[in-house]
Amino acid sequence: MVSLLQPARGASLRRVAGLYTNSLNVTESRGVSAWLRSASAEVWIRFLLALLGLGLAFGAALLSTVSGEAGNVWASVVLASLALLMAAFVGLVTVPYLARRVAIERLRESLRYEVTKAGVVYVLATLVIGIAALNTGNNLLYIVVAAMLAAILVSGVISAMVLRGLELDVRTPEHVFAERPVMARVVVRNGRRLLPAFSIRVVPASKEKKGSTRKVWKWERTTFAFPMNRPAERQWVRMRDWKVKRVAPTAPAPGIFEGMVYFPYLPAKSELQADVQLRFAHRGRYCESSFGLATQFPFAFLTKTRDVELQRQIIVYPPVQTTGEAVEILPALRGEWESFVRGRGADLYRIREYMPEDSARHVDWKATAKSGSLKVREFAREDERKLCIVFDNPVAAGISEATYERTVNLAASLAWEFSAQNAEISFLVAGRERTNDVHEFLTQLAVIQPERELRDPVKDLSLMPPEQYNVVITAQPRDRFDSGLGSSYYFVFVGD
Repeated sequence: MVSLLQPARGASLRRVAGLYTNSLNVTESRGVSAWLRSASAEVWIRFLLALLGLGLAFGAALLSTVSGEAGNVWASVVLASLALLMAAFVGLVTVPYLARRVAIERLRESLRYEVTKAGVVYVLATLVIGIAALNTGNNLLYIVVAAMLAAILVSGVISAMVLRGLELDVRTPEHVFAERPVMARVVVRNGRRLLPAFSIRVVPASKEKKGSTRKVWKWERTTFAFPMNRPAERQWVRMRDWKVKRVAPTAPAPGIFEGMVYFPYLPAKSELQADVQLRFAHRGRYCESSFGLATQFPFAFLTKTRDVELQRQIIVYPPVQTTGEAVEILPALRGEWESFVRGRGADLYRIREYMPEDSARHVDWKATAKSGSLKVREFAREDERKLCIVFDNPVAAGISEATYERTVNLAASLAWEFSAQNAEISFLVAGRERTNDVHEFLTQLAVIQPERELRDPVKDLSLMPPEQYNVVITAQPRDRFDSGLGSSYYFVFVGD
């Protein structure tokens, strides 16, 4: 239930569409492949120089042998030393460089394999036919087994070739609200000149890459004290120390999407894209550290997946749908705000008919007596419409999780509704700096958690400027705010 200090009625909130931002035009795999292409000339130069150096070393070794047999000891020693030095120089200069390139290439083309049901059946059939060939000695069965084994080999080679050279980009929307569908875009590019790609699937990261739940050892700072059973002021020795503690790893953030995106055919030197609908049930931070490019082409014996390191993060705002609380609060809140703003003016602007949201203190009794209908005074300075939406973050011990989420959702809904008003709007999470950006405020609400220590909300609110109208959304008891803060505060109490 929602408890108000004033009566309230309903209104509706707007909906918002997501915008495509936060995308990277160049992925990690594209950067690696571009680096490899630019360094290909250097690779060949180093390789040819290595062959030349090894050839000279081999020639020096042969001459050293000939000189030794001819009895020229010094020439044999010099040529042998020269051969060893040239071989060592080639090994130190060329081998580490080529090894690094092989490591990068293997990292870029690292593949994961998963046997399909069709592959298991095919392998079992191959084994049965192979056993029959061994028992009967039939040459035809040997040819059939050889053909079936060749099909497995061809399947593995072709699937690896299909995945090689593909580049991936995932573009996510910037502003995402919980419980509302948004569209993300998956882009796959085939940078090869001739070879097309078939049956490509984009899948999320594997469970192994998302993190392990096993505890790990971690160093922590501590204080060495002696004697240990005495108070700190009576101990003889106190110095900084370290200790090893086994802690549970931080739980990884939930992934962005499940399922897959399928591209049946991707021509060479082309790019295809597909829109994916995302829907997040809860507010929070959603991350994806990598994605996978998978294929079962050509025979579906194996599902081969190449991991693509691609960091993506989405901050999901709380839902801003029309809720029962917002329906009750908005009309009364608008009326009280307008009354506060008009009542602060010093110059009379006009006398008009009374409206239900007007305050009784603005009634002009003389004009009412003359006209026979209720009249109110409207003062000037309508342009000084300052409003602050305040979220009072409670402690975790005194509130249930459901009530806390309702409070967060209500604060987000009111902030989004009043952000379009013709006024100077600011937003504040109690204990933090005030902001004028509604998206920054929604970002704070998206990842906020209850406070650990109890604060004094009245002390925080008393420091706010008195000329603005403050709407405080709180789940704390009403008696914590009964301290005469004044008419510039409108409290919304959310409770069980």
